[in-house]
Amino acid sequence: MIPATNQRPHATVLFIFGGSGDLNLRKLTPALYNLFIDKYLPESFSVVGIGRSNYTDESFRERLLEGVKDFSRRKDGPWDEFAPQISYLQMDGGDEAAYSKITDFVNTKKEEWGEDPNVLFYLAVAPQLVPGIATNLAKLPLCGDKTHVRIVVEKPFGHDLKTAQELNALLGGLFAEEQIYRIDHYLGKETVQNILALRFANSLFEPIWNRRYVEHIQITAAETVGLEGRGGYYEGSGALRDMIQNHLLQVLCMVATEPPISFEANEVRNKKVDVLNAIRRIQPDQVNNVAVRGQYGPGKVKDKEIPGYREEEGVDPNSATETFAAVKLFVDNWRWENVPFYLRTGKSMPEKTTVITVQFKPAPNYAFSAEATSTWQANRLIISIQPAMDIRLRFQAKRPGQTLAIDPVEMVFSYKTAYDGQEPEAYETLLLDAMTGDATLFMRADQVEAAWKVVTPIIEAWGSETPTDFPNYEPGSWGPQAAIDLIEKDGFEWTTK
Repeated sequence: MIPATNQRPHATVLFIFGGSGDLNLRKLTPALYNLFIDKYLPESFSVVGIGRSNYTDESFRERLLEGVKDFSRRKDGPWDEFAPQISYLQMDGGDEAAYSKITDFVNTKKEEWGEDPNVLFYLAVAPQLVPGIATNLAKLPLCGDKTHVRIVVEKPFGHDLKTAQELNALLGGLFAEEQIYRIDHYLGKETVQNILALRFANSLFEPIWNRRYVEHIQITAAETVGLEGRGGYYEGSGALRDMIQNHLLQVLCMVATEPPISFEANEVRNKKVDVLNAIRRIQPDQVNNVAVRGQYGPGKVKDKEIPGYREEEGVDPNSATETFAAVKLFVDNWRWENVPFYLRTGKSMPEKTTVITVQFKPAPNYAFSAEATSTWQANRLIISIQPAMDIRLRFQAKRPGQTLAIDPVEMVFSYKTAYDGQEPEAYETLLLDAMTGDATLFMRADQVEAAWKVVTPIIEAWGSETPTDFPNYEPGSWGPQAAIDLIEKDGFEWTTK
């Protein structure tokens, strides 16, 4: 995490494979630019885009400036000071001989700066290109330096448990585990990180953060949009793989983890792996009782005609890919015994939101009249990750007046009102952590595989049975009726408020 002392990292060269691609344009360079403005980047740094497109250093910088203007949280700033640190190497990641350009560039910077720099390789490329690039990188002598050289790998990390294990085995044979940074941008979000502070820096919450007081927990990640041109990718993924296997399970780990004895990277990650390993394994004959899938059809949202998923570009007209998924999980340990965790995610939902709801067990109301408790609601702690970034605590209070009537009210902490300035984007935090060598917010090999093991029974069950009801929800709705039934049969209801 970003050091409170504003201490800068060691001199760094960051190579971005896929440098001319969308991720660098929209996320990476805007994040680096903000870090530069805030003086978090080292005094000596260089960013090198690598790709097959025909750019010069100057035309590449102009391209990235467009991305900063369109996507950075800061539109103005000292771009003229930042831009000279950007270079471009035109090369094919499959050409082993071309990798000598990387060694030559690092040696030039080493001589210029008078010190051995940290070297980061960010693989912002399609998953199928990762093994070849990693293999070629590992042949460079400089990559044997476990202290100064790191490789950052984007999701998806594998398509299933088997391919994730194969990729881990490959990378583990080429680099030391401490050199491998598997990135999940959700873990860089301020509100996700704040879960640990909320729980472990406050004696108010931790004593009631367990099965004695918590009735159930919900984690929702909803998007209002459909595919946005990603049909080709999404057809091979689906909501379960794209969101639940990585993002939502990692958020669950933050919510459910035991207190670490320190915030050293492996200690925190050990606790997260413990949570994943404690999640009750779903038996094949129980999948339909704990998991729901959906796919949106054509419809109208706010007078706008919305095509169904199967009508989107790049999608099979008979596709069985789910655009919605909901699961009920249990964490079988002393803290969370029999507390259900409900996870749901979907596209073409009524609102764009990512929110965690911790609902506490109801207080006894026998001392109050029926009239006094007619609006009684359960106590809830609601952690909004996006687009709002706030934490709300709902409790009961007496309504002003001469009669005793109880209403639910909220106490709200909002980043926007509590702090001046803008919150850093997730990639700002994660890029800086990779530069400083802090792997706390990155996934370890065993974390990735443990997460795949949780969803594998669902993947296998859904893969063996073609859904007969697709499409089964309207665009702009909260998903199929079966998802509502999943939680209502336990006496609860989905909520984002």
